[in-house]
Amino acid sequence: MQPDRTAELKSLLEKRILVLDGAMGTMIQSHRLQEADYRGTRFTTHAHDLKGNNDLLLLTRPDIIRGIHADYLAAGADIIETNTFNATAVSQADYKLESIVYELNAAGAKLAREVCDEYTAQDPARPRFVAGVLGPTSRTASISPDVNDPGCRNTSFDQLVDTYSEAIRGLTDGGADILLVETVFDTLNAKAALFSIEQYFEQVGRRWPVMISGTITDASGRTLSGQTAEAFWNSLNHIRPLSFGLNCALGAAELRQYVEELSRICECFVSAHPNAGLPNPLSPTGYDETPEQLAKEIVDWAQHGFLNIVGGCCGTTPAHIAAIAQGVAGIKPRQIPQVERKLRLSGLEPFDVGRESLFVNVGERTNVTGSKAFSRMILEGRLDDALAVARQQVENGAQLIDINMDEAMLDSKAAMDRFLKLIATEPDISRVPIMIDSSKWEIIEAGLKCIQGKGIVNSISMKEGEAAFLHQARLARRYGAAVVVMAFDEAGQADTYQRKTEICKRAYDLLTATPEHGGAGFPPEDIIFDPNIFAIATGIEEHNNYAVDFIEACRWIRANLPWAQISGGVSNVSFSFRGNDPVREAIHTVFLYHAVRAGLSMGIVNAGMLGVYDDLDPALRDKVEDVVLNRNAEAGEALVEFAQTVKEGKAKDSGPDLSWRELSVEARLSHALVKGITDFVVADTEECRAALEAAGQPPLAVIEGPLMNGMNVVGDLFGAGKMFLPQVVKSARVMKQAVAHLIPYVEAEKLRTGATSKGKIVIATVKGDVHDIGKNIVGVVLGCNGYDIVDLGVMVSCDKILHAAKEHGAQAIGLSGLITPSLEEMSHVAAEMQRLGFADGTHDQAIPLLIGGATTSRAHTAIKIAPHYSGPVVYVPDASRAVGVVTKLLSIDNAAGFKAEVAADYDKVRAQHAGKKGIPLVSLEKARSNRLAWNSDPAYQPSAPNKPGLHVLRNIDLATLVDYIDWGPFFQTWDLAGSYPKILDDATVGEAARSVFADGQAMLAQIIAERHTSPWITANAVFGLYPANAVGDDIDIYSDESRREKLMTWHNLRQQHERPAGKPHYCLSDFIADRADQGGTPDWIGVFAVSARLGIEQKLAEFEATHDDYRAIMLKALADRFAEACAEWLHAQVRRDYWGYAAAESLASDALIREEYRGIRPAPGYPACPDHTAKGALFALLDAPANAGMGITESFAMTPAAAVSGFYLAHPQAQYFAVSKIGRDQLEDWAKRAGFSVAEAERWLAPLL
Repeated sequence: MQPDRTAELKSLLEKRILVLDGAMGTMIQSHRLQEADYRGTRFTTHAHDLKGNNDLLLLTRPDIIRGIHADYLAAGADIIETNTFNATAVSQADYKLESIVYELNAAGAKLAREVCDEYTAQDPARPRFVAGVLGPTSRTASISPDVNDPGCRNTSFDQLVDTYSEAIRGLTDGGADILLVETVFDTLNAKAALFSIEQYFEQVGRRWPVMISGTITDASGRTLSGQTAEAFWNSLNHIRPLSFGLNCALGAAELRQYVEELSRICECFVSAHPNAGLPNPLSPTGYDETPEQLAKEIVDWAQHGFLNIVGGCCGTTPAHIAAIAQGVAGIKPRQIPQVERKLRLSGLEPFDVGRESLFVNVGERTNVTGSKAFSRMILEGRLDDALAVARQQVENGAQLIDINMDEAMLDSKAAMDRFLKLIATEPDISRVPIMIDSSKWEIIEAGLKCIQGKGIVNSISMKEGEAAFLHQARLARRYGAAVVVMAFDEAGQADTYQRKTEICKRAYDLLTATPEHGGAGFPPEDIIFDPNIFAIATGIEEHNNYAVDFIEACRWIRANLPWAQISGGVSNVSFSFRGNDPVREAIHTVFLYHAVRAGLSMGIVNAGMLGVYDDLDPALRDKVEDVVLNRNAEAGEALVEFAQTVKEGKAKDSGPDLSWRELSVEARLSHALVKGITDFVVADTEECRAALEAAGQPPLAVIEGPLMNGMNVVGDLFGAGKMFLPQVVKSARVMKQAVAHLIPYVEAEKLRTGATSKGKIVIATVKGDVHDIGKNIVGVVLGCNGYDIVDLGVMVSCDKILHAAKEHGAQAIGLSGLITPSLEEMSHVAAEMQRLGFADGTHDQAIPLLIGGATTSRAHTAIKIAPHYSGPVVYVPDASRAVGVVTKLLSIDNAAGFKAEVAADYDKVRAQHAGKKGIPLVSLEKARSNRLAWNSDPAYQPSAPNKPGLHVLRNIDLATLVDYIDWGPFFQTWDLAGSYPKILDDATVGEAARSVFADGQAMLAQIIAERHTSPWITANAVFGLYPANAVGDDIDIYSDESRREKLMTWHNLRQQHERPAGKPHYCLSDFIADRADQGGTPDWIGVFAVSARLGIEQKLAEFEATHDDYRAIMLKALADRFAEACAEWLHAQVRRDYWGYAAAESLASDALIREEYRGIRPAPGYPACPDHTAKGALFALLDAPANAGMGITESFAMTPAAAVSGFYLAHPQAQYFAVSKIGRDQLEDWAKRAGFSVAEAERWLAPLL
């Protein structure tokens, strides 16, 4: 066990920037270790696979870990991280090695210690340190693993504390100098780690320096569990860390702003160890940046004073660390700033309360003792309603919410646990801090184990003596919470000014004294005194001065107990007037007016029961003020009497706000556009048109004025990331309905004026492709921004696109496509544009070509499309970029600069591509010799289908498919980034995601409800189960068990890129047995095609008639989801019944989405089967047009667009993989097998060449 080196570290950190090591995993991967390396001799007979358990190498290949440590030290690292990232019981359970957790941590620290000591001995002036790593574990305490139960968790706070305690003991026993809680993606996990660390410190009677490093997962600037960087700091700084910082997930350029933010607010040293740029699977390390590139950014950070400790995470190597160490040498370290002492709380977002802060409103309605309605909700299990109450509190202005579950008929501890876990999944609630309110400590403690932010304990007191008081205070501090301290001691509650101030002073002194002096060492800014608010005007004389005593106690505390805050239950003061809301509201308002001026920081009060002091009826205010300030003995009775004359009323209505209807008609139209409200748009548009007509202005002025003003606001909000695509499409619906009303007037005006738009753009989905949702959204967004859109639809030939562009005088052409053959068609269109003179354009301006769609990319556009056309070719990644791109391209002032910028960027992309080494390929012969043998498991024997042959299923009940829907791609349709269901809680797009999801669910319910009486769409399926055998890379499919007549041959492709040792070069034929005459055995295969968009046209026409693009796009998106759900449902029926090889299978819907079943259903056009032409023979075999109403285009796109087709493979080892590149030898071999010329094969397989 090492001595405490805190002072030594602090001294060094004040003098220079210390260097942390780089990635351990990246270096281990470079050794290309096999299963035997991980097993060593000790674990030879272990029953589970161990490859990938990098921590185990401490015991089986310590030489490799020692060498990596040494390489980083030689590169200039001052601090070495132990190889113990996954050395916790939770993570080692994946390998059934929980029993060796202590040994792993001790061995990891000991090994790092030995190497560090060797280097220190070589250069004693430069001591080296060991940071014992505590990783985040593979579980999360804040996020539900069950889509159907947001309150579910796969671990608990207590379990995490236990698993960390064993690791901490091992690390410290092994010789760690520092404990590093690293790569924190869930702050509650980290709080458990810190709790365990503090618990250990208490047990052994000393401390170690603690480093904390979190992970900002993406450009939203939040952790995976939703916190901002500052909220993350507020949640965890209670352990008084040596350093606080960020690592992983992002490269240095992306991480910079968040490190800068921490450097400004952290009252400790700041660390950072970013990745080597962003992931790049083509790079040897898997990441983009060279040592020089990474070091350049880090040096800039250091020069700006952001850093005290710096190193590298994923993708970094000793070369990266050497470059960083050399770069920061000699640069002065960051100076720890003097930060104002404040009560710093957090939910998902930070919330600070200081001397100059305004009054903090604590929502009171989520309290079973104070709200009968809320109590009934909790007792009756109506938790969704209870969450709505919490949400309403926040919406009404509560900056904190107080939650109390103290009800005799309730399991209060379980209720607190469940409700807080549910709140954690509601970002619009959990963005604010939580006040956990109970008279029982065990309930408070249960709540503290559920919140990742820094909350408040309400409350502790000295009513049970000083020992219990200090014990609870120390625990609250260990959980990272502030505390409300009641003015309550062994003699009871303080009800006079003298008692209130005496008890608060005694409690303050106890809390702030150091542990060595018998105190709790509690920061004074985290103490919130509640000097007790009691009811006034009760008719009892002794109660008359209660409000005055409280107000004066606030004044004394503020003057005499530095940095402490003051709170109170404001609603108590008006309890005598319950039932008379206007009087209660007036009492609250007057009381707060005086108490806040005396120093009251916060109060528990219903935000709907507060008024404005100056707006109160003067007579009522005077009567109330007499009572609050106890200005005369008869004040209470006078108020009681006066209260009878006050009109009974309810608390402020929190329903829909229609006050905007009082605005001018122009403002109403703008408001409706921004909010997406269609209810009044036609009437308002007509009112505006008539008014403008009377003023001598044309109907177009309605569009160019209030309508476009509103859409400009929408565009600004969209561009700033404050509105999202579903909201924009709703705004478009309002715009289109308004414009539809104006069209007759506008057309009449055009006959006289010839008014024009910003520009005309022709858009189309290219020939052979039928996917149009993304194109339609782009059209809507551009149309809403003043451009005329000529949408040619889907499967549009090059000739038709270019003819339309000339006919309409288009200022730009936009091409969309989803399937890979569309990429070749786009190149063809570009070449034709060049040939036909579009590069000369009109007025010597080349017509820009816009490229978009799921399979397109910036690199593909630059390398494969742009060289065919000398005019501007611009990749548009999503709808949010379309307006900006088109505006710049058509701008008189900015077009030339933008075009030059794009051209230079594409030149750079092409140069980088030309300079890249191609993916190393092996010969086809060598790849085939490394195939996966279908019988590598001798026990495996293919099973015959229960019901072989062709099966047709028409008009499948859509209700049966709902549970099979994978909602993830639904949000991608709307350009909302994030995985489902996490996206619903996303701090950036969560609100938009929830809104579009609710609309989708509503339409889904309509589709299901009307499926028999007035169907919106129809789902059909056809599939067959046939005898099959592999013949090399081909699969022959036979008509019957004689296996003489071939119905189809499926020509597959094999992986040809270099593979790690022990990994086969996969081909789908590997999962089918060879023919019996080739040493194989009979096998079988499934073939299927499903669609769920049949009959959709009628509904789409209805939506078009009402100018409702939003619902049209929604219906297409749901049809796509139904098609995929139908494929998933059908596969389950085949596995369990028709084929029956998994008859006992019983998987939940989320397990189905994760494909946890046996077998796969590869589809032509996807990575394992990139050949789209296979669909031709598949459709012929199934007669999909006759049996399922499906068709196929010349480019092998399926119609209707919401369709899925493919094959069923039942082999237990069958898995998905990617055929990324193939060699010339395989191209020619496939062409020969498939009956194509080499030129034709090059066209169909172009993305693989």
